[in-house]
Amino acid sequence: MAKEAAEQRTQEMNKEELNNIFEQQLSLDGDEERAQQISAIKEENNKLKQEKEILNNKLEELKKRAFWNDPVMMLSALPEKKMIFKGLTANKEDMSKLMLTPLIYYPVPGGSALITFEEAEVAQRIIQKREHTVELSCGELEELDQCRMRVQAVPVDILLPSALEIRMTHSRRSILVSDLPDLDISKEALLDKLELFFSKTKNGGSEVESREFLENSLQVVLTFTQDGVAEPLIERGHIEMPIGKGKYKIKISPCMSGDISNLQLQPSRCPTTVLLLGIPDVLSEESMRDALEIHFQKASRGGGEVDALAYVPAGRTGVAEFVEDTG
Repeated sequence: MAKEAAEQRTQEMNKEELNNIFEQQLSLDGDEERAQQISAIKEENNKLKQEKEILNNKLEELKKRAFWNDPVMMLSALPEKKMIFKGLTANKEDMSKLMLTPLIYYPVPGGSALITFEEAEVAQRIIQKREHTVELSCGELEELDQCRMRVQAVPVDILLPSALEIRMTHSRRSILVSDLPDLDISKEALLDKLELFFSKTKNGGSEVESREFLENSLQVVLTFTQDGVAEPLIERGHIEMPIGKGKYKIKISPCMSGDISNLQLQPSRCPTTVLLLGIPDVLSEESMRDALEIHFQKASRGGGEVDALAYVPAGRTGVAEFVEDTG
């Protein structure tokens, strides 16, 4: 009986140990499965975070492209222009047209003069006659009290643009700073203050590569050495900057530049201007101008009222500037 009882007890202990081992195995299997599930969830979360970051980057890039490429979205960032509306001044059909005023530089050789008459008919008569004998009061010449010179009158032909295409581009590293105060300091000193202010990261800037005043304006172009600095500043639009004892709100705009991609020219003749050639260097500039103006104002010589006259002595060259006659 004792033997059977011992065997039974041994069997019960074996069963108990087996149950414990089985339960431990189940526990281990469950922990491993849960660990695998947790690991899979973490991996999925990391993957979703990466995808979210990629999408956010793409969204920011699309916003930047839309900002730079859509002129309408850039209007708020352009330099301000104060205007007063005084009613409709143009035909409705012409409101969408862009008007460009040509500025022509014309080389003038030595020993010649440009003379502009008030009436085109006078200029045409002078050109048709071609050769003119101009009497000079030569007090500067000892040989004769009076002398003459022969000059040739030819038309002035220039090239005017008939078609123009401009490709606009922007610099991702540059900004246009405007609304600057008109202070009693030099331009160089103001440039130094702007460079110092915008080189500080706390002001949203970075190292400045170059700075430049735009011609005939209180606007400055600042170029940074790094990408990604200009865009946030432009989006801000304005920034308060200390200059001297005061603080001034200045405007930050995109820096746009234009390149001529297509230019077509057509010859045009100035209707009221004549080029006089073959003028000898026998008088001072002032005396020669007076002599030419007096001669070509005389109606008996086929002349008329002179609007402008420019004389270039022999041995020198000049450049005449032609603008559109709006009169």
